[in-house]
Amino acid sequence: MSRGRGRTRLPPAVLAVRGAAGALAVAGLAHTLWHGLHQPGLALAFGVLITVGELARWGALPGEREPAPIGAAGALAYALLGRSGGEPTSHGALQVIAVLVAAQLVAAVPHVARGSGPTADQVARRIVIVSFAAVCFQPLHNSGRSAVWFGDGPYFALFLLVLLVLTALCDAVLGALLLRSGTAFPYGPLLRDELRALLGIGSAVCATGAVMALGVSVAGLWALPVLCVPLLLTQVSFRRFVAVRTTYRQTITSLARSTEIAGYTPHGHARRVAMLCTAVGRELGLSGAELTVLEYAALMHDIGQLSLVDPVPDGATAPLPAAEQRRIA
Repeated sequence: MSRGRGRTRLPPAVLAVRGAAGALAVAGLAHTLWHGLHQPGLALAFGVLITVGELARWGALPGEREPAPIGAAGALAYALLGRSGGEPTSHGALQVIAVLVAAQLVAAVPHVARGSGPTADQVARRIVIVSFAAVCFQPLHNSGRSAVWFGDGPYFALFLLVLLVLTALCDAVLGALLLRSGTAFPYGPLLRDELRALLGIGSAVCATGAVMALGVSVAGLWALPVLCVPLLLTQVSFRRFVAVRTTYRQTITSLARSTEIAGYTPHGHARRVAMLCTAVGRELGLSGAELTVLEYAALMHDIGQLSLVDPVPDGATAPLPAAEQRRIA
């Protein structure tokens, strides 16, 4: 990224995504303020669900794609909602966008106060993806075409499944594009990482969103808290997993610094080697999990020098005898 007049110039792709999200947010809020809320009870229930999901987001962890799964599932469910308790709904795509934006603004207040929360790219990405799902579904539902074409049976569920697959693919393409705009990494491996993430938390979010929409259409708003429980339990379990991974990463980093503290290697050597290896791995097309293993191996590549009686000059083991090199390795 280049700099001009003391400010960082954003890549065109990032500007396009943020601009599209901003335009959608303004259009949704303006339309809703002008025409009022349709079925305000439904809007309030889903708005509260999205807000709670955003407030319960976990901290950013390298390799994780969805830090607020409950909020994402709630937003998708509202975008794909056609009935509530057997009665047809009347909200449109613009009201879905307005409820999502309002919920994100409310949830952002405590996050901003703590100096954390989602980035502008994450917010823009969520707005664009939910808008895509809402624009694909709500006009068909409100015009009655979805009922004529798919009815209320298995074909309708298959229609929702196809929409969710398209939404997930759009999310993966958009996520890889935003990552590519901020780095020099090739687009292909980034897209492959995003597609692999769909098999994990991405599939859980999409499935929960579809089940919420179908459950509310039959049982009403009582289905929301019941259907949120599995994803909530998954999120609690994942928080523990994140804590374990964070502790493991901190342990690796501390061990890597031990050779620097003991004077065997120059200061920051392990981190510089890890950054270089990760960049080379990106260029070679390695996936996220493979890059993590490569980074850990690079951080620990000099740990064997602690077995030496005296440090070698500048930590360079190449001049040592082959037997000594094997012992260190």
